[in-house]
Amino acid sequence: MNLDDTIVAIATAPGRGGLGVVRIAGSDARKIAAPMLRLSRNLEAGHAIFGELIDGASASRIDEVVVTYFAKPHSYTTDDIVEISAHGSPVVLRQIVETAIESGARLAEPGEFTMRAFLNGRIDLTQAEAVRDLIDSQTLYQAKVAAQQLEGALSKRIQPIKQKLVELIAVLEAGIDFAEDDVSVLSADQIVGRVAEIEEPLQQLAGSFAYGKVVHEGLTLAIVGRPNVGKSSLFNCLVEHERAIVTATPGTTRDLVSETVSIGGIPVRLVDTAGIRKALDEAESIGIRKSMEALADADLVLVVLDSSQQVAEEDGELLRQIEGRSAIAVLNKIDLDGSQLHDLSSKLVSVRTSATNGKGIPELRAEILRHVGGENGMQRESGFLTSVRHRNLVNDSITALASAEAAVDERVPHEMILMDLYNCLRPLDEITGATTTDDILNLIFSTFCIGK
Repeated sequence: MNLDDTIVAIATAPGRGGLGVVRIAGSDARKIAAPMLRLSRNLEAGHAIFGELIDGASASRIDEVVVTYFAKPHSYTTDDIVEISAHGSPVVLRQIVETAIESGARLAEPGEFTMRAFLNGRIDLTQAEAVRDLIDSQTLYQAKVAAQQLEGALSKRIQPIKQKLVELIAVLEAGIDFAEDDVSVLSADQIVGRVAEIEEPLQQLAGSFAYGKVVHEGLTLAIVGRPNVGKSSLFNCLVEHERAIVTATPGTTRDLVSETVSIGGIPVRLVDTAGIRKALDEAESIGIRKSMEALADADLVLVVLDSSQQVAEEDGELLRQIEGRSAIAVLNKIDLDGSQLHDLSSKLVSVRTSATNGKGIPELRAEILRHVGGENGMQRESGFLTSVRHRNLVNDSITALASAEAAVDERVPHEMILMDLYNCLRPLDEITGATTTDDILNLIFSTFCIGK
């Protein structure tokens, strides 16, 4: 990939639409764009100019366009950029790209515009990855989190940690290099204290991944229970439309029914399962097996119980199977007369609902959100980890710090402690891209779409 090339790509999503944008970036962007355009006035940086897209051979008009010029370094990539907004016809947009290529441009690789922004110092690697997350957002909250990362929230949170680490490294290096000049060397207790000051915010950052992963990827929630306790009705309440078939006959649901909804901005894949009981036929047996598989794979389980009846044997078996799992007991059918189930377990949170009249459904949504950390203050914290790559690198730093602390306790030479401290610094640099290898960069940007 030659970063000196002028590149071109369609920057809007594939398909037909009201508008489509072609982006040309590089030193020859204006020269390449000029022959295909008939403008109302000369291009001016930061201004949108009305004009016509023309056929170079006949000079006949193909489309009306709006052209915007961004002069280096005040552009997304810090190169000269010309963006041509035409009507969103694939034929027209393809014509612009092909004409640009004939004039000397190269078709951009996936993510090449954003990679140039990173390599030219316009953004760091966490911000580059946030661009992809923003494009892939399924909910408004995901978009807001990605926007925070795009503004550098994670980098800003890591920066003071790195600063303390670099200061500790500098003091130890000075003590080794200038020992004859009576430069003061930190005592073992002082080193341990400063390591602890670095480790605590790193541990907090690592702990943010549990919630960040859910925000980024969403979670799977399985609704399980014996037949006719109202699982499908509850599923429909959470989905807010009649997605699953509901009848008074037990065992109606034979296969898994799934739907993704947003709960507090978190994408939640709801899975309605077959009622768990002793199967009456082969089809029901297969459905029950799939229910158990869904239960095993779920991030969160809703165990639905009929609050108008006593706990049945199947209920008790399900409750035993979810011990130690993230689960909520849903005591459904509270609108019916009869005995009400009470506390099932001191460790299991229960919510009373009526899928018939909707009572308790808002409380259930809130409880689901609490189980994924949505109301523990984490969502108000900016700069939390949403990437497995970032989580692994932070854990590597924590491991290296632990090695440094152990080395201090063992009274090893400061040169050896410094090796551990550098091993702690390196993964933090990899998060923001200061020491990232080409292989990692290619892997990250290969997941982008062409044109971004």
